[in-house]
Amino acid sequence: MTETLLVTGASGQLGRAVINHLLEAQKIAPARIIATTRKPESLADVAARGVTVRAADFDDQASLEKAFAGADRVLIISTGDLDLKSDRRLKQHLAAVAAAKAAGVSHLLYTSMPNPEPVSPVLFAGDHYGTEEAIKASGIAYTIFRNGWYQENLFMALPHAISSGKWYTSAADGRIAHGARDDMAAAIAAGLASGSKESHIYTLTGPEAYTTGEIAALVTEVTGKPLEVIQVPDEALTEGVKAAGVPEDLARIIVSFDANTRSGRIAMVTDAVETLSRRKPLTLKQFLQANKAALLG
Repeated sequence: MTETLLVTGASGQLGRAVINHLLEAQKIAPARIIATTRKPESLADVAARGVTVRAADFDDQASLEKAFAGADRVLIISTGDLDLKSDRRLKQHLAAVAAAKAAGVSHLLYTSMPNPEPVSPVLFAGDHYGTEEAIKASGIAYTIFRNGWYQENLFMALPHAISSGKWYTSAADGRIAHGARDDMAAAIAAGLASGSKESHIYTLTGPEAYTTGEIAALVTEVTGKPLEVIQVPDEALTEGVKAAGVPEDLARIIVSFDANTRSGRIAMVTDAVETLSRRKPLTLKQFLQANKAALLG
């Protein structure tokens, strides 16, 4: 197989991990990989490994078409331009889909989120849903990876909660199967390298779903620090997050994650990570043990 594989957002944490897995686990020749980013100089280390690095700006469809030229399979990693006051992120993704079609890409891959339908409490779910719909309408064969929440996302709340002994949440008894970012990257790289011609949707999760209370119990077991979970309404949690110095829009997004967990829309556990990557995913306890020092500050 001699298909050329392209990864957007390759200077980000997920993009870099996907490139590493393509080279190492999937044994893809560097000459078959294209990495795109707004700032090619940020990928000098990747270029040094023999990977082609191209400039691509999601706000400039012409730059995307130029970057995608000659690529057979394109992975669109969703951008980080969250803006609740505009549809900028969705427009960026739609530009990438249009560029892929114009460039004659044969297979389009995309990193979405679980259950992104319009009823989702997650405030940016519409960006993913709209992108998925555009991909399906493009006529290009596709693979959509609905990435669950990363274990690394727990760093947003746990260090402060551990230091204070109190974890404020509005997730109630909702469950969530956090997965390691690197495990999801390994699965995505495997899907990108697979050569599959069929369209698929995979939901990527960790190996077990926990309530906030169960996560807190694991944290206490690993760190030795007591952690009390305190359930509060969404509005009170939003005000608390804002009081910690988080901008209002980001605070609202963070709280929408808890509302989503409470609704049961992210409680699923799948074996897609292991099926695709053929490796055992990191458990939440293993993650906490590996990051004990960082969690304790």
